[in-house]
Amino acid sequence: MTAAGAASAEGQEPFGGPVGPSGLLDVLGVASVVLDAQGRIVLWSPQAEELFGYSAQEALGQLAGRLMVHEEHLDLVIKLFADVLRTGQGWAGAFPIRHKDGSTRLVEFRNMRLLDDRGDVYALGLAADQTTVRRLERDVALSARIVSQSPIGLAVLDTRLRYVSVNPALERMDGVPAEAHIGRTIAEVVPQVDTDTLQTAALRVLESGQPLVDVFAVGRTPADPEEDHAWSVSLYRLEDAVGTVLGVALSSVDITEQYRAGIEAEAARRRLALIADASARIGTTLDLDRTARELADVAVPELADVAAVDLLEAVVGGRRSSLGPTEPAVIRALAVRADHAVDALEAADPPGQIARYGPERLVTQCVRTGRPVLVRHVKDEDLAGIARSPEAAVLLGRVGVHSYLAVPLIARGEVLGALDLKRIRNPEPFSEDDVLLARELAARAAVQIDNARWYQNARDTALTLQRSLLPRHPSVTGGLEVASRYQPAGATIEVGGDWFDVIPLEGDKTALVVGDVMGSGISAAATMGRLRTATKALASLDLDPARLLEHLDRITDGLDQSIATCLYAVHDPHLRQCRIANAGHLPPARVRPGRPPELLDLPTGVPLGVGGVAFSTTTIDLEPGDQLVLYTDGLVETRRHPLDQRLESLLMLLGDPGRPLEDLCDMLLRTLHQPDNHDDVALLVARAQTLAPPGDPTD
Repeated sequence: MTAAGAASAEGQEPFGGPVGPSGLLDVLGVASVVLDAQGRIVLWSPQAEELFGYSAQEALGQLAGRLMVHEEHLDLVIKLFADVLRTGQGWAGAFPIRHKDGSTRLVEFRNMRLLDDRGDVYALGLAADQTTVRRLERDVALSARIVSQSPIGLAVLDTRLRYVSVNPALERMDGVPAEAHIGRTIAEVVPQVDTDTLQTAALRVLESGQPLVDVFAVGRTPADPEEDHAWSVSLYRLEDAVGTVLGVALSSVDITEQYRAGIEAEAARRRLALIADASARIGTTLDLDRTARELADVAVPELADVAAVDLLEAVVGGRRSSLGPTEPAVIRALAVRADHAVDALEAADPPGQIARYGPERLVTQCVRTGRPVLVRHVKDEDLAGIARSPEAAVLLGRVGVHSYLAVPLIARGEVLGALDLKRIRNPEPFSEDDVLLARELAARAAVQIDNARWYQNARDTALTLQRSLLPRHPSVTGGLEVASRYQPAGATIEVGGDWFDVIPLEGDKTALVVGDVMGSGISAAATMGRLRTATKALASLDLDPARLLEHLDRITDGLDQSIATCLYAVHDPHLRQCRIANAGHLPPARVRPGRPPELLDLPTGVPLGVGGVAFSTTTIDLEPGDQLVLYTDGLVETRRHPLDQRLESLLMLLGDPGRPLEDLCDMLLRTLHQPDNHDDVALLVARAQTLAPPGDPTD
């Protein structure tokens, strides 16, 4: 087989010409000298010129012993030379030689006998400076010892990035014997490592010659196939002394501990960030449903792919709840959130729905024991305890729920419900650290949820009381067509003490009342009820509006320092007039056909409960078709706009006197009541009508 064929058989590229220098002989500077049988120099290499100092012209034909050897060693050299020629046995060793400059140096010799085709005998001497030889021997020995004993994985790749050699440390790292590396690529030896990064880096180093340090790689090797490891890999190009590229050297350091510590530190940072985020985002209002949604929004996607917030129905109603081992849990779903798992929402209880969970369900166990329930790896048989129904269990299995966690919502020692978490896209199962994080989130949110549910209960009580105290008046009374609205405050503020009333009086007259008790909650609603009752009683006496407000002022002064504003008007359809008195309230608006709407210019007066200031009555005309609009400040006041601007907006909306009163009330509330105005609104609109004469069939 030819040399080229042999190279091909070994998987190497065939060569068709001389191989380039390796550089090693150049480093050694090996000199070649040929002597004839008489010991005369017949061949003299350039390296010999450099080693001994004599040029070829000076050396050729000279007796080598006399030219190169000191006189004291001449007899020994002649004997050694004669033995080599006589016996044919070569000789090797170090020997001092004389340089042309007169100095002496040790030279490593290799001597052997040569025969030509005529049978003539010659002696070949190969010589190299002993200092250079010893230095190379030390370097090779040191390199071999370093490579074999180094705790760092070391390897050499050829120009095709296939292993040429590896050290024992890399064998241990890879879990692959050294002989199994040779001739294979990185990807072939450790396919579960990030080999694309390493191959790309090695190719870049091979082409550019620029070393790369701390190339990061992560993956699994046969040495530890169950756990991820991380390595810091450095690469540099190998060249010989004359610059021929030999391949790429690779060093690998296992940094798995630092990698895991970094992952744990990053996880801890994310946990702290999530907790800080939860503190800022959960409990922005006292609305129970919104607080639950805020908790679900924080949990997804940082902690879970699907999150549900469930509360015990008894807790929502303000009652304590305790479950026995065999009791089911009656739970109300408050919020559910999914990240890229929309199908999983179909398996969850819709928000607002009340469900009865059996004792075998995991969320029931969670709220009964007040302890987290963790299923790290969900199996098919686990889904029945997670899902709300067999159909939902099938759906959860289909979407790929693989890990489950439920943590209790506990506030002030009471279990309120549970935070239900599932993982689908996140490949990692819930860990003990995740349990701690979920419990921390649940603990913070539970306090906010508890505040919201108690507030909501108190608000519902106040709202029920207030609505029970508001009138149910007919749409037509005396000479007036009347429409009204009451809108309670938003969820962030308690119910206030706004009220209105329509009171029929003798002689077809009608009293119209709008008032606002300062403060909020049950106390304000109760005060409002007292004032409304007192107003109805005083109105039956047919008092002048100013006199009536004076009596109310004294009554209010006795109601635990309560203060209220009030507008009291009496309409007389026969006189087509309205008498009005004001106790610190916003002025009413009058709308007349053919004229622009106006705010009535009334003496403002002081609020009820201030005392010591007289009230006055103003009489205005109110013809059939005219409207009178009475309202509380919640309709027009905002934090962002001047009151005058808002009152002007009210007048602009009253430009159509013929609009049905019910439509007018709805339009005013829809247009003027701003989301950021968390105050009650009482609105009363009256339109004067022509009173039928006595005995008229329409009466």
